[in-house]
Amino acid sequence: MDKKIAIFDAKGWEADYLKDALIKAGFECDVYDGELNDKNLPPKNDYEAISVFISSKIDKTVIDYFPNLKLITTRSTGFDHIDLTYARSKNIGLGYVPYYGENTVAEFAMGLILTLSRKLYWNIERIKVEDKFNFDGLTGVDLKEKTLGIIGAGHIGQHLIKMAKGFEMNVIAFDRNPNPQIAKDFGFEYKTIDEVLGQSDFISLHLFYAPETHHIINKESIKKIKKGAYLINTARGPLIETEALVMALKDGILAGAGLDVLEEEDILKDEMGYWMKFEKTAEPTNMENVLYNHILMDMPNVIITPHNAFNTKEAITRILDNDIANVGGFFLQGGVKNPIK
Repeated sequence: MDKKIAIFDAKGWEADYLKDALIKAGFECDVYDGELNDKNLPPKNDYEAISVFISSKIDKTVIDYFPNLKLITTRSTGFDHIDLTYARSKNIGLGYVPYYGENTVAEFAMGLILTLSRKLYWNIERIKVEDKFNFDGLTGVDLKEKTLGIIGAGHIGQHLIKMAKGFEMNVIAFDRNPNPQIAKDFGFEYKTIDEVLGQSDFISLHLFYAPETHHIINKESIKKIKKGAYLINTARGPLIETEALVMALKDGILAGAGLDVLEEEDILKDEMGYWMKFEKTAEPTNMENVLYNHILMDMPNVIITPHNAFNTKEAITRILDNDIANVGGFFLQGGVKNPIK
């Protein structure tokens, strides 16, 4: 078999794992440790498949660069970084990883909840940075009998619900497709999104990102949040309007926030490089959100982590296995195992 595959944004054991498996299956395979976008194209363009991660931007320019391209796979659940409409117009197959770390992300979200409720980060900082062994100002709150609001009660949300019930929390949830049997089995109640915002002590977002979910937490909806609640986001940054979040924290609507994702988080990875390459065509909101992100980073009641909720050895292995199956399924079995629909 002479099918040529290019893997982008993969390093270390992950790159070796993918490459070894694909070569063993009979493919030619090149690995690039950088992301793929219109400013960072590989020297070769004769690939029939590309495997990317969420940091890549697969637009018309990138797709047209590969004249033999038949398949795009993304090693992620989200796929808003791919121009699906244009890819489909070129009859290019599309694959993703629908399930890989429901428990993994839910565990991380619960970790953020515990960090905020018991001030774990500040406890550690007291010892490590201040070299003080006292608990003055570090009083937390119990989770028992508090209400957790889940926005997006899919696979990840359901895992978090099970964990929350173990802490004896009350759970309510909003979902576009409520399932009464799941609610009965897991012991929670479906509510409207406004009810979830208004009744929850902790709110955790587990939605996909799409135009209809963009800024689902915004300047208006954030005012409906129960005063003193905590907001958790391990899903996608643009689900929350960053300016609204900053204002809610400053005004005391929110007691704190735990964020694994941010708007314009890609810029934060290389801010100097971004500003050096900045063009007048760039979205002006990019600059505003980068500024607001730095304000969030400096807030004493905000925990920010670098889009790391997915990052366990087990979850990554499941992602890689799914990606290998998508490539193999497309070229060897006539169909992507997990197609983007």
